[in-house]
Amino acid sequence: MKRNSLICTAGRAAALLLMTPTALLGFGWGQKGHDTTAAIATRHLTPRTAAAVDFLLKGQSMVYWANWLDNASHTPEYAYSKTWHYKNIDPDETFENAYIYPGGDIIIALNEQTRALRNPATTPADAALALKMVIHLMGDLHQPLHMGRRNDLGGNKRQVKFFSRDTNLHSVWDTSLPDIAHKWSYTEWVDQIDRATPAMEAVITAGDFTDWGKETYGLATEVYEATPEGTVVSYDYIARWTPVIEQQFLKGGLRLAYILNSIYDPEFMNLAGEGAK
Repeated sequence: MKRNSLICTAGRAAALLLMTPTALLGFGWGQKGHDTTAAIATRHLTPRTAAAVDFLLKGQSMVYWANWLDNASHTPEYAYSKTWHYKNIDPDETFENAYIYPGGDIIIALNEQTRALRNPATTPADAALALKMVIHLMGDLHQPLHMGRRNDLGGNKRQVKFFSRDTNLHSVWDTSLPDIAHKWSYTEWVDQIDRATPAMEAVITAGDFTDWGKETYGLATEVYEATPEGTVVSYDYIARWTPVIEQQFLKGGLRLAYILNSIYDPEFMNLAGEGAK
């Protein structure tokens, strides 16, 4: 499968040479989060979009590919995508002026990959690759620690305890919180949280990748303030942040569907406008 990237080869090489340990540590939501996000999106595809997705993925579901990039980014073929999973913003930076790795970040990657999907000249193989990346990255975009700080590797160096177990803040948000918030399968997650009204859905899907990234960055700031070094994550922390986990899974799924529908269904924007009324 060919690489589908608008970043030049030199940029990729520089990214690999300058790679920080951030890229070598935890990526994304855990499997439950990515599966839930992709499954919610699947429910909200129009028939025309669903057919296009089915064609590109050769009959496999979006859930099938939801976690793929976490592993693929560690392989030589797709190593150029390691920094695409996040955007790091240190306390002395703003979202707008934060350092950008030579290989790009999650906002750049999502814009590039969706441009490839919109381009009729993109080959089916490259479009399939871009789609798989977008499916995964839309989950990552809604994990607060993927808008975490560069100086602590997105929370990977902030040591905390999950009850009595030593861990770090990033790992808590990747897997520990979603897994303990509800002992559900991803399909049960979808059944329970995919309940937005058309008006609510219109509010959630308004904006673009930058707007949604800034929103997640705001959550990341709250998480850092609530979780100083050495925090013992226990029942009160879980109760506080479980609704946020639910919200982020839902937003990621609805926004992923919105992006794909806007690409593959010419009538979708009119339908979306009617639903918001």
